[in-house]
Amino acid sequence: MITFYEFATNLFDPLHSFWERPQTRRFVAVSQVVAFCIGLVGIELNLRGLLPPVLARLTPTSHFYAINLAFTLVLIQEVVDLIFVLPCSVTKSLGKQFEILCLILLRDAFKELVHLHEPIILIESVHVLLPMLADGAGALLCFIGLGMYYRRYRNKPQAPKGPWLYPFVANKKFLAFCLLVFFLTFGLWVAWESARTGVAHDFFTVFYTVLIFSDIFIVLLSHTYQPAFRSVFRNSGFALATLFIRFALAAPAYYAPLLGVAGMAFAYGVAWASDSFEKQS
Repeated sequence: MITFYEFATNLFDPLHSFWERPQTRRFVAVSQVVAFCIGLVGIELNLRGLLPPVLARLTPTSHFYAINLAFTLVLIQEVVDLIFVLPCSVTKSLGKQFEILCLILLRDAFKELVHLHEPIILIESVHVLLPMLADGAGALLCFIGLGMYYRRYRNKPQAPKGPWLYPFVANKKFLAFCLLVFFLTFGLWVAWESARTGVAHDFFTVFYTVLIFSDIFIVLLSHTYQPAFRSVFRNSGFALATLFIRFALAAPAYYAPLLGVAGMAFAYGVAWASDSFEKQS
C-alpha cells in the first residue's frame, strides 16, 4: 500500500519536472512577449474606438498599462517558481521570496507610469518620479543583499542528511501541491470576477496572506524534525523575514522599499548569526 509520503511525492514531482522543462520555460517566455504585444495593440484599438463595447470596458487607454501587464506575467511565473521551490531548503525558499520582492518593487515602479500623460512632460512628472525612484532603489538594495545572501550559502557545505529528511520534504511537497491548486483556482476566480464586474480584484495580496500561514506551518513542522535550538531560531527568524516581505506588499509608497530592505538585512543577519553560532558550538 502506498504511503502518504509516496503519494505526496508522486503528486508533486511530475508537475515540478514539467515546469522545469526547457520547452515549458520557452513557451512561458514567448507567451509573455505575445501578451505584451497584444496589450499594446488592444490599447491602441481602444483609443481609436475599434474595440467592441465589452472589451472596451475592460481595456485601459494608456499604453503604459501594457508594461504593467508584462511585469504581472513575470511575477506570476516567479510565484509559481516559489511554490515549486518550497520543498527545497528554507534558505533557498527564502531567497526565491526575496527575488519576487525585487520584481514586485520594480513592478510598482513601472505601475507609476500609468499616472503619466502621453507624451511624457517631465515637469509634470515629479510626483510620479519620486515613488518610482524609491521603489527602484529599494529593489536594487534588495538585489544587492540577495547576492550577498546567496554568496554566503554557495560556499557553505551541505548539512548531513538524516532519516527525517524524506518525510519532511514529502510533507512540504504536499503543501506545495495544495498551494498550487489554490493558486490556479483562486487565480481563475479573480480573472472571472474582474472580467465580469470590470473591477480589478487583488490577487497577490490574498495569495501572499495564504503564504504567511504556509510559512508558519513549515516552521512548526520543521521543529518536529529539527528540534535543536539553532535550527528553531534559524527557521523562525527566516519566517519572520518573510513577514517583512508580506508587510512590504501591503505598505504604501516609500514604506514598501524600506520594509523590503529591512527584511533583507534581517534575513542576512539571521543567516550570519546562525552560522556563527554553529561554528562556536
